[in-house]
Amino acid sequence: MSSLIGISIAGVVLLGLAWFLTAGQKRPLAERDWATDHARMIRTEMLEDRVRLHDLRDFDWSAPKESQEGYRTADYELADVRHVWFVLAPFAERWRGLAHSFMSFEFSNDRFLAVSVEARRESGEEYSLLRGVWRGFETTYVVGTERDLIGQRAIRGDTLFLYPSRATAAQARELFVDMMRRADSLREDPEWYNTFLNNCTTNLRDHVNRIASDPLPWGWGILMPGYSDALALGHGLLDTDLDIDAARMRFRVDPLAREAIEDGEAFGRNVRASMPLLEER
Repeated sequence: MSSLIGISIAGVVLLGLAWFLTAGQKRPLAERDWATDHARMIRTEMLEDRVRLHDLRDFDWSAPKESQEGYRTADYELADVRHVWFVLAPFAERWRGLAHSFMSFEFSNDRFLAVSVEARRESGEEYSLLRGVWRGFETTYVVGTERDLIGQRAIRGDTLFLYPSRATAAQARELFVDMMRRADSLREDPEWYNTFLNNCTTNLRDHVNRIASDPLPWGWGILMPGYSDALALGHGLLDTDLDIDAARMRFRVDPLAREAIEDGEAFGRNVRASMPLLEER
């Protein structure tokens, strides 16, 4: 395993070098003919005691590629931030290496807000790991309701894990503000997405490390995001005493998410219905 890790890391370094050397050949853009679900980027207003979000995504998914578009403007009081959850969606069940990871913030009164770092696709494009290495996508932060971001993946049949974190309310608040500032900055200063170096998990690691007392190292759990839950558990970031196999069984939520998709504003609460932690806080 150690030799495999070494080879993989060396490969990423070489890919990163090639990516850097081609930096001057094209520039990332904010204006393109974007795919429907990536058409609008979040716009934030940092007010004294709250964050106002414009173009917060709230799509209603009826099939993997069929949805009713919806956006809203909403205020989120900083004092209402209660918790942060880690969401993991492996691309395959038999080999966990490739996955998508994102965060969801819990506010008072059963409000949940999901934040997902993604490769911004143009109209008609599909995501491609290879294109993501060679400057094929810009980076975007999709900020929306859990019913949209988790529901979208549940509808298309993804495996989904929803892990409670050990972050305090103060840490969750700091993480939320940091992510909103970064999301907004990409509107004016777009960046290239990169499959290995600037992706969902590397960005989450950067945000977490700004508040963590024990920073997450860059390594196998970051290179292969499907194992990022094991990395987070090993560093004491997940609120469970279970081992990783038991935790994956305990916090798998895709069946619940598919059932809750029709529950509207109650989606977040109902997805967590079997989690006593929610009642104890």
